[in-house]
Amino acid sequence: MQPVIALVGRPNVGKSTLFNRLTRTRDALVADLPGLTRDRQYGTGKLGGRSYLVVDTGGFEPEQKNGIVAEMARQTRQAIDEADAVIFVLDARGGLQIEDEEVASYLRRSGRPVFLAVNKAEGLGEQFPASDFHALGLGEPIPISAAHGQGMDELMEVVLGALPPEDAEPLPGEEEGPRIAVLGRPNVGKSTLVNRMLGEERVIVFDMPGTTRDSIYIPFERQGKRYVMIDTAGVRRRARVQGGIEKLSVIKTIKAIEDATVAILVLDARTEISEQDAHLAGMALQAGRALIIAVNKWDNLEQHQRDWIKTQLERRLPFLTYAPVHFISALHGTGVGDLYKSIDKLAAGSSRHFSTAQLNKILADALAAHQPPLVGGRRIKLRYVHQGGHNPITLVVHGTRMDELPEAYRRYLEATFRKALKLEGVTVRMVFKQGENPFVTPAPTRIMKPRTERSRAASRPKPPRKP
Repeated sequence: MQPVIALVGRPNVGKSTLFNRLTRTRDALVADLPGLTRDRQYGTGKLGGRSYLVVDTGGFEPEQKNGIVAEMARQTRQAIDEADAVIFVLDARGGLQIEDEEVASYLRRSGRPVFLAVNKAEGLGEQFPASDFHALGLGEPIPISAAHGQGMDELMEVVLGALPPEDAEPLPGEEEGPRIAVLGRPNVGKSTLVNRMLGEERVIVFDMPGTTRDSIYIPFERQGKRYVMIDTAGVRRRARVQGGIEKLSVIKTIKAIEDATVAILVLDARTEISEQDAHLAGMALQAGRALIIAVNKWDNLEQHQRDWIKTQLERRLPFLTYAPVHFISALHGTGVGDLYKSIDKLAAGSSRHFSTAQLNKILADALAAHQPPLVGGRRIKLRYVHQGGHNPITLVVHGTRMDELPEAYRRYLEATFRKALKLEGVTVRMVFKQGENPFVTPAPTRIMKPRTERSRAASRPKPPRKP
């Protein structure tokens, strides 16, 4: 098993910068704003031949009892309980603060090995305030600079050296399982659904739109199967996106869609389906991701309300008629377990491979049932098809005059292949390629030879002969 190392400290000391440096990613949002990180963020790193799991946490203020800061503190306490070791991140330039002493007091009682990483120590030299941090009684402070990458190897050598060796190396080719991105507008219940599917309060749930700011990647196992859950920030209409932090959150959501195998679009059964819901669905389809629609807050609805939201689905999302729809209550757990059946089915379908012979048999049957229309008095010819990739399933059709093939016939072919291959709910991307006519012989290219003085003289007009 990989050792789990939690990064803990008061707000704005550079924990997320250190997380990105140790994992060699940009998964954690970084900005000069206290309290930016709110949920736990997991990532993997490696030093030499040894790998480890790093957990980024929000700013830890143990004495807070109410509000979002108290929820962040609860998340941090849970990260400490899960960790094999804790890196206590401090600010060399800000010096030792009262909040640092409160965090140190909690860490001493936790029973976990604690290592002091004093960040922002670049260029201090002899002015590094080592004695101040010695007073915490948590061991030798290690000066680092997460922003510049200084002291990273020294820090991790000390941390990993104090931990027992890994029990076993991961098996070659071992996969992490399907990645599930949970999408939706703010406050539709995405984090509640994630916690319900995981069976624990893994991400912060708070009655305030925009609580989740980052895309949180959570590896887990259910009934012997591995998955990675991605809780994303709620994406609002562009006119309502304010500030650089929220813009970064939107970018993280887009990246999460690209990383996902299956996307779950969460809708609120008590509100009208908006253009933003359709936009999120379009983003997932454009990325080629299999999509599940989860209509949340289905409990205690009157029958006329349920009929109304079903009509909304047909009117506002007509391009998702093939996607499976689940009516759930994330708060009470109704229907949530059924989501895994669709996830497993769509994940398996998105990675299937088909033989060229099988695909061409389906194409021949489709052409026999419904030929392409005449365009300009001439028939468009579809010659053969083969698979060009998976996740999404990509089918490449070769033929003549592909640029003139009507959109309606393209949709007909897509629906035919989806039905014949049993890919309900899976995105099928059709690519049409123009084939060159093998019977047309290109005109020979004339090669011009450089002219010499003799050829120039021969080409000059000769004077008329004298009589």
